[in-house]
Amino acid sequence: MTQPALEVRVYDTLDSLLTLETAWEQLLSEFPTATTFSTLDWLLPWWRAFGSGQQLKVVAFFDSTSRLVALAPLSVTPHRVAGGVKLKLLRLMGDGSQDSDNLDLPVRPGFEDRFAGSLLDFLETERNPWDFVELNTLPPESPGANAFRQLLGQKKWVTAEQQKPASAIALPATWEEYGRLLSAKERGKIGLRTRRLEKKYEVRIRKCANEGEIDSLLQALYELHGKHWQLRGLTGTLHLPARRQFYGELARLLLRRGRLELWVLEVTGKIVAAQFGLRYGTSVFSLQEGFDPEYAADSVGYVLRSRVLKQLIADGVRRYDFLGGADESKLRWGAQTGHYWNLRFARPLSVGAAYIQAQNYAGQGKSWLRQHLPETAWEMLHKINVGVRRTGNQTNATRKDTDDETVLDPK
Repeated sequence: MTQPALEVRVYDTLDSLLTLETAWEQLLSEFPTATTFSTLDWLLPWWRAFGSGQQLKVVAFFDSTSRLVALAPLSVTPHRVAGGVKLKLLRLMGDGSQDSDNLDLPVRPGFEDRFAGSLLDFLETERNPWDFVELNTLPPESPGANAFRQLLGQKKWVTAEQQKPASAIALPATWEEYGRLLSAKERGKIGLRTRRLEKKYEVRIRKCANEGEIDSLLQALYELHGKHWQLRGLTGTLHLPARRQFYGELARLLLRRGRLELWVLEVTGKIVAAQFGLRYGTSVFSLQEGFDPEYAADSVGYVLRSRVLKQLIADGVRRYDFLGGADESKLRWGAQTGHYWNLRFARPLSVGAAYIQAQNYAGQGKSWLRQHLPETAWEMLHKINVGVRRTGNQTNATRKDTDDETVLDPK
């Protein structure tokens, strides 16, 4: 029996989006891969900080009882390619500043296939506002994203997929069990470095507990982050006004919901290490960190992480997510490697498809493309392909400090 089509509604302003707040939270409570990055607590501050020059296009899907069953939080932004060509990029709300991972397509269980079909129909019907689509940092286990990816293949849309490395620790129920996940050397380092620091200084580790201290603790994070990058002759990323605006608003929203994990380590009253994390359910996501290079020999960042992990385990947290990257400094804490999906697609025989084909083939397969593409698309492909060969497909990522010993890839 054919199921009725889902009702589609588009929300193109923040005010209209706020009318969905209660239904949005209810949907996420039933969505198995929900994270902070799919919440309005994350997306609304992000948009206010980084959304300038973009057009909001959040697509909501409702069943026959007007219950919200799925979301595609999207936005349209101009995308300049080679030869002065501008395309219209449709991407996930929250993408573009390199702050967001785990961006997703929340779907109520049982509606995945209907959602995928309805979203593809919407994109086919509303073809004028966009040329190609990018859905970046999708969790590989996302039910809605996987249903949609499968349908794209069946419908022969032009696609390109790329994996982005990620890593996370599956935390056990006790600190003792966690220790057994580590090498003997690493277990010894945790105890030794903590005792050494406490013998040398008066040490205090604390978590942000009230709104009145958010600004001062964030300022400490910004300064610690900046100090480390200044040693390399760089500014880092936390000096940007938009990012500071975002972090300030985000921290306040998360604190009110009991979802903020902003920790600092003080020695003799001076903050020398800080971590900014996000809690959602039994998961904590490590967003930003910083430490004072003058105290690198004291391993203040390392000690802070070990104490935070110990407390999180006691609090019932069962996943500590490093987000993007899978370098040794994460794996030594017991992290397992994983990945995100970056999915790019466009309608067949379109300008957007030509752009994706140019990147896929990087100058190869020209004969086939010329035979199958409309003349206008082929001309644009030629312009784009020149730039693709020249510049490649690279992403500028922000970075964070950690553990006093290395610099990680993400954020």
